[in-house]
Amino acid sequence: MAGADKARNKVQKVSGTAKEFVGRATRDRRLTTEGRNDQRLADLKDAGEKIKDVFRPKGSRRRTTRTTPTTPTTRRTI
Repeated sequence: MAGADKARNKVQKVSGTAKEFVGRATRDRRLTTEGRNDQRLADLKDAGEKIKDVFRPKGSRRRTTRTTPTTPTTRRTI
């Protein structure tokens, strides 16, 4: 899920860059501002994803060490 959200944020940032570029080319302030806002929103969402990743449990990505099964030792009395 996090990978899809990050990709969606990247697309939003690129579309914001395109809007800003078109707005500058056509001298449309509203479009330029809307493009900048889209970029900022994508950056904020990406920062939120990074924060979620910090607190997400590692799960299967975590390297586990092998442990040998413990067997009960028998005591011999002499």
